[in-house]
Amino acid sequence: MTDRELLILAAAAEGHPYPWVLPERGGERPWNPLQDDGDALRLAVKLKLVIDSGGITASAAKTYVGGGEGYLSHEPHGADPYAATRRAIVRAAAAIGGATGAGDSHD
Repeated sequence: MTDRELLILAAAAEGHPYPWVLPERGGERPWNPLQDDGDALRLAVKLKLVIDSGGITASAAKTYVGGGEGYLSHEPHGADPYAATRRAIVRAAAAIGGATGAGDSHD
């Protein structure tokens, strides 16, 4: 899946169309949780994801009452554990957006 496809589905999971711009002091900036730590953290919090960036991979999971997990994603850290953590969050969000079919109509 391309980065654009991941972002379309992740935005849908958060309840927004993609592309999505955020107000900034003096203008706007594009929403991009693959590149922006703050966007990724807000996405994880909104979707109630559990993040684990220990070890050699970063993981994001949606947990449910009773201990079940779904929408689990793992990304190897490589040289940038922050990028891996952002990507794990976006992949989990994209799985949530794809499961609901919410991203099907966005371009």
